[in-house]
Amino acid sequence: MSRLDSFIRRMSAQRDCLNAAAPQIADVPGVILELGLGNGRTYDHLRTLFFERDIYVFERKVAAHPDCIPDDDHIFLGEVVDRLPDAAARLGRTAALVHSDIGSGRPETDTILFGQLVPLLKSLVRPGGLVVSDQKLPTDDWQSLPLPDGVPAERYFMYRVGD
Repeated sequence: MSRLDSFIRRMSAQRDCLNAAAPQIADVPGVILELGLGNGRTYDHLRTLFFERDIYVFERKVAAHPDCIPDDDHIFLGEVVDRLPDAAARLGRTAALVHSDIGSGRPETDTILFGQLVPLLKSLVRPGGLVVSDQKLPTDDWQSLPLPDGVPAERYFMYRVGD
């Protein structure tokens, strides 16, 4: 498969998983967290799905399309593992949804990153909330959810957070 085809499959899986997550958290109050702003396309999609909710973004350095940059009160700049504790102190365990698209494609690097990330997310995601990720997350106490029709296994991952 070409890299272009792989990218298209990942973006389609991402969109389909986020679209599937929206009704699943309709009755779960809370904020939305976007880990990795990139060029802002997913953030823009999240604004469409969750227009009534606050969306907080984590990004090392903003390089997004100008129409897809959150205001200063809704962005945490810097390394995500450094900024998640700040978010937990500010927001508490109020996230209804976390979307993470920060995998590097290097298993040795991603294993370390996501090993650090999961404990930090546990202090932010409320019970019943969802985590949607481009990477499999190392957690035994979150329920792995079935993917939407058409999303290949292991292409994207969805989890429901327990108590």
